[in-house]
Amino acid sequence: MTKKFGFSWSWKRALGLQKIRQDISRNIALPTTRYGLERKLGSLLLRFLFGKK
Repeated sequence: MTKKFGFSWSWKRALGLQKIRQDISRNIALPTTRYGLERKLGSLLLRFLFGKK
């Protein structure tokens, strides 16, 4: 295993893919990650079942 010296590099960030995903996510109001989608859908389901807070 090699050591990382406080530096990591991501080709996705270098090409600007992260920024594109963020912009799309904000425009359609849906998260693009699996965890984010699960949180949003779970929240909607609970709100549907139990009503608004």
